[in-house]
Amino acid sequence: MQYRTLGRTGVQVSSLALGTMNFGSFGSTTEAETTAMVRRALDAGVNLIDTADAYSGGVSEELVGRALKGVDRDEVVLATKFRLPLGDISRLGEMKGPAVMNRQGGSRRWIVKAVEDSLRRLDTDRIDLYQMHRPDPTTDIEESLSALTDLQRAGKILYIGTSTFSAAEMVEAQWVSERRRLARFATEQPPYSILVRGIEADVLPTARKYGMGVLTWSPLASGFLSGKYRPGGAVEQSYRDRLAAGRPMPPATADDARKREAAEQLYTLAEENGMSLVEMSLAFVTGHPAVTSALIGPRTMEQLDAQLACGDRVLSGELLDRIDEIVAPGRTIRPADAHAVNPALEPASRRR
Repeated sequence: MQYRTLGRTGVQVSSLALGTMNFGSFGSTTEAETTAMVRRALDAGVNLIDTADAYSGGVSEELVGRALKGVDRDEVVLATKFRLPLGDISRLGEMKGPAVMNRQGGSRRWIVKAVEDSLRRLDTDRIDLYQMHRPDPTTDIEESLSALTDLQRAGKILYIGTSTFSAAEMVEAQWVSERRRLARFATEQPPYSILVRGIEADVLPTARKYGMGVLTWSPLASGFLSGKYRPGGAVEQSYRDRLAAGRPMPPATADDARKREAAEQLYTLAEENGMSLVEMSLAFVTGHPAVTSALIGPRTMEQLDAQLACGDRVLSGELLDRIDEIVAPGRTIRPADAHAVNPALEPASRRR
């Protein structure tokens, strides 16, 4: 396992980090499985564990907290997030009303409560990295940074970060921190994979300019780079099972077809170079000079072991050139995979 400095914090973290969105009801991972995977990751040299209050309505944090019982707390860099509606992430579309409206966001009112709840669920006296899960266009970033600064000074959180911010939002936050003498975001956590390369054009250069650590998520592009989307793979079999049960899947879009085609070409390229597609995909992400760690999000021990085995691979310049021929630098094949919504493009903000 390789270790790198997390931005300018001086903290050393592993090049692969354990993401925990699948822990709990969302990924159907049990407590026993969670504990076993956390311990396996730690034994393999992973020292950064990332969760969020929104994962399975807080259950992921509880499972992580219990899994770390008996582990030297100083050996683990523990990260969590706030901002998204606090509830079962699989049911967010059904959740409405004031109860949800005020249990999310970047307001001081919510941040102060959210951090206390996360500390309780994680059963810890501090959060090493506390991240804003998405931008909050309804709240002035100074409001959020002011509350986070107070929590940092109180010792409840040590460093602060963002997730899925645009380059412009990252720059604005840095300027506010400097001008108002507030804590500065030390990290950004964007989606990044061979199929989702949009951040190479602006987010990654901005992170390097401001000395921010980068913790990328979805390095396997939500499974498209795991091999399960290949002809005859798990997804195709699931599709056949649904058809047999009279429950057809939604039709694939043109972008989906392009992603499948690119993934198939990448699979062949990886085989030609004596490695698995998973190994090549993880090495691609961790090999970018702006990336500190890649978050892996296993649902099973088998998935975890397969990804941990890829920690030390370095891709040659020639192989990187071949990858660029399949997916050009800075390109995201399916724009929705960037998970970043520009408020200026929302219907209410358009001219029509």
